[in-house]
Amino acid sequence: MALPTSSTRPFGTMLTAMVTPFSPDGAVDLDAAVALARHLVDGGHDGLVLNGTTGESPTTHAPEKADLVRAVVDAVGDRAVVVAGAGSNDTDHSIRMAEQSAAAGAHGLLVVSPYYSRPSQEGIVQHTTAIADSTDLPVMVYDIPGRSGVRLTSETYERLAGHDKIVAVKDATGDVYAAAQNIARTGLAWYSGDDALYLPFLAHGAVGLVSVVGHVVGRELVEIGQAFQAGDHARATSLFVSIVPVIDAVMGGGFGVVMIKSALVDLGLIPDGHLRLPQVGATQAEAEAVRAALRAVGLLDGSASL
Repeated sequence: MALPTSSTRPFGTMLTAMVTPFSPDGAVDLDAAVALARHLVDGGHDGLVLNGTTGESPTTHAPEKADLVRAVVDAVGDRAVVVAGAGSNDTDHSIRMAEQSAAAGAHGLLVVSPYYSRPSQEGIVQHTTAIADSTDLPVMVYDIPGRSGVRLTSETYERLAGHDKIVAVKDATGDVYAAAQNIARTGLAWYSGDDALYLPFLAHGAVGLVSVVGHVVGRELVEIGQAFQAGDHARATSLFVSIVPVIDAVMGGGFGVVMIKSALVDLGLIPDGHLRLPQVGATQAEAEAVRAALRAVGLLDGSASL
């Protein structure tokens, strides 16, 4: 089966930045990861992002990352685009991750702006192009100034767009008008990196979404994208409003991986919600807020609680 990609949607349309399930002893649970990946693709996802921040990439290591990519590609790689996170604030390390992801069968790379060190725009360009040069895989640049401490400028986007392997952007800047400007200037495929801004990003020229709440409301997000593209904006808006409680509960506190793992355990989609430090599990109040949101959208019955 051909992968759901095109020149305008090089990574598909609906992707979720997938959690990395761990067993109670902290080991990566590949069986649980494969089961979750199959569930998401069966639910309409045409792409998955592995080893991103929601996948706890800062605390997983090279063999684990490669093993995860290989297992998921083997399971769903004929039906969905598998994008592997290959970004860090160390260019040489990022290149090794890119090469290992390519060897494990990834279809593309997600490259975040170097964080904490806050390099110049020239440093970001050289870092990103060095990673893009290291494999034959297409690259999605990840602009998230809230985590990286630095935002890509329009000039930087234009320079990166000149590289034949840099084809897309995951935009978590919150600036939808700047996205429209940069789409027009660069021709890059734009993906919303913020669930709450999916509709406005679509209205400003984005082609898809890299989601966190897609773990649990993926079908609705798929339908939102389809309705919008079909011109049925009223239906797209209505569907979006219906999942607002989940977006608020999962993303409102800034601990997306914590809350979405709590939701996935409640829904029986992963067997254990273990996180690696410095991430810690949801408090009882946070977990109940997530359950209340799941109940509000009809995903969990009223009897489900700790």
